[in-house]
Amino acid sequence: MHRVPTALSAAALTLTLAACGQSSNGVGDDGGKDAKGGLIGIAMPTKSSERWINDGDNMAKQFRAKGYKTDLQYGDNVVENQVAQIENMITKGAKLLVVGAIDGSSLTDVLQKAADANIKVISYDRLIRGTENVDYYATFDNFKVGVLQGTYIAEKLSLRDSKRPFSIELFAGSPDDNNATFFFKGAMSVLKPYIDDKKLVVRSKQTGFSQVATLRWDGGVAQSRMDNLLSKAYTSNRVDAVLSPYDGISIGILSSLKGVGYGDAGKPLPVVTGQDAELASVKSIIAGEQTQTVYKDTRELARVAVQMGDAVLTGGKPEVNDTEQYDNGNKIVPSYLLDPVSVDKDNYREVLIDSGQYTDGQLK
Repeated sequence: MHRVPTALSAAALTLTLAACGQSSNGVGDDGGKDAKGGLIGIAMPTKSSERWINDGDNMAKQFRAKGYKTDLQYGDNVVENQVAQIENMITKGAKLLVVGAIDGSSLTDVLQKAADANIKVISYDRLIRGTENVDYYATFDNFKVGVLQGTYIAEKLSLRDSKRPFSIELFAGSPDDNNATFFFKGAMSVLKPYIDDKKLVVRSKQTGFSQVATLRWDGGVAQSRMDNLLSKAYTSNRVDAVLSPYDGISIGILSSLKGVGYGDAGKPLPVVTGQDAELASVKSIIAGEQTQTVYKDTRELARVAVQMGDAVLTGGKPEVNDTEQYDNGNKIVPSYLLDPVSVDKDNYREVLIDSGQYTDGQLK
């Protein structure tokens, strides 16, 4: 790294960083104004999902309203990026780190550096694993997310009263995200009895988490896998339901289905679940394509994380409501769980528009 020899060069470098969406204070900083509360480092996994953009923006805004400076960074789903960003936050003197991990098991070394600097850590929505150096966890009831998805499929297909079997295929989230196993276990707690009773048939025979996981929650990976499933297991049968854990995966699945003729009057789309109520998927639900999503109000999750962080830094006691469920392999992490909500064409207006999440105009 060469020294910048002139003020003009330094100014040019600053402009270049700003053009790249980064500044010396980080995305979402308060512009460098003095803040009596100190610096909060917010490390989010990616901008490829609108929910993570909203999470980061909401937290930064709420922390700044309480008098803190913020350094908000996105790791582009590259673990090494996130580690480097957190190291930089530590070097800058952050008083607190809020981390939505890309890989929940990859942060042990960098969080030891945080602990050595007496920096507290809040794990945000994705549990950080394999370290003592995580103090609190803010998330949703992740098992319940899966239960909502599985229950929706069971009810939509009327499985309890059905006399015929239905075909289903299963998708799960990224194997490096602790939440993915909770979502899958929650859904399977509902669906597995029907699979065992042969009311649901998984024609691909892929039912284990490792078989159905989708690395980095990638919709393109999901689309490719769905293409393979349809070509191998559904040449003479139709698929009636697809368990999808996340809206981005759902979009990939739907693209695959529509590519082989699903979606017209003679071959209706199957029930397809989702999660996060992302704008494109809500529009898809309204249009009669994706069937359901699970809404998690990230404004509330940001509020919980900010409450935790502010309490930690001001000598208070963060509010938690679960001290048993989230074992990261080294400790039970005190957690606050929020309730998710199932959303479909019948209730999207009540849940998403009336709450101010979206406007009518955004959904047209």
